[in-house]
Amino acid sequence: MRAVLFESPGTVRLVKDAPVPAMGAGEVTIRCTHVGLCGSNRGPYLGEGRWGDVPWPPPPGWMGHEDVGVVVESRDPGWPAGTPVLAQAVDGNGFTEFMVSRPEAMARLPTEEDIGGFVIAQPFATVLRALSRTRPPVNECCAVVGQGPIGLMFTHMLRRMGATRVIAIDLVPWRLEWAKRFGATDVVDASAVDTIEAVRELTGGKLVDFCVEAGSTPEALITASYLVRYQGRLCIFGVPDDDLSPFPWFDTTNNETEIVLSRGGGCRQFFQQAVDMVAGDLEVLQELVTPRLPWERAAEAFDMYAHPAAHKDSLKIILEMPDP
Repeated sequence: MRAVLFESPGTVRLVKDAPVPAMGAGEVTIRCTHVGLCGSNRGPYLGEGRWGDVPWPPPPGWMGHEDVGVVVESRDPGWPAGTPVLAQAVDGNGFTEFMVSRPEAMARLPTEEDIGGFVIAQPFATVLRALSRTRPPVNECCAVVGQGPIGLMFTHMLRRMGATRVIAIDLVPWRLEWAKRFGATDVVDASAVDTIEAVRELTGGKLVDFCVEAGSTPEALITASYLVRYQGRLCIFGVPDDDLSPFPWFDTTNNETEIVLSRGGGCRQFFQQAVDMVAGDLEVLQELVTPRLPWERAAEAFDMYAHPAAHKDSLKIILEMPDP
């Protein structure tokens, strides 16, 4: 089968002879039609931080987890062949043409026509889970550091959930145009101004009630920590590439900041809800699925994801598998 192989840091290619995974009891085999690149793939792709110690090459399909496709074989009567699904692979290797999944890691899609846009439901489920871990932002002033696909979804949801103000922050200026489209009341170009001072000025010195860090870098986390008012809340969402990194603990503890941590591991319980919402009044989130590239251009797709400033409007990049 076809699969993306990470040969070495910064180098991927499409192989056509990867082994098809074996299906066990209660499992299903899915033909993946679309798979998304995630911000958590960037560090592994570049071999940054702890990912520099990975034995290269890892297995074909390594770390793909935003898949949609169609069940082609099933050992669970509730998921018959022909069912379009959002799913994650049992082995965690979803950059593949075929993968094996289980019902607890799947959600039903409403149609099998143009299902590529539903790739966004997987990362959206992680956003829903993170927001479930803190109180609603009704009448609050919020900030989101990082306006990639995840940050844009946080920006959009915070406004929908009642935040009176959402300040969107990013180093890539074109992303701020998207942030305005998705509900940001204010934007800060972190490449051009002092972010902390800009937020202080925007809020009259009060800073924000709730800040989401979705930048996945030590610099983004440090910046986010300084944007929170006394006894405000900080949601650390970005996936770090290092086990150890600097953090302003003195100021954060002195500020009595409430820290909320959320990762994608527990998002599966939100899969079906995310799909249903994306199919309903949050269909606008499918606009984030751009561009769509054929699997043969996997190397180009990963390079675009790793260097967004050079690729305007490259957000939730997905690979599309042609019909067999």
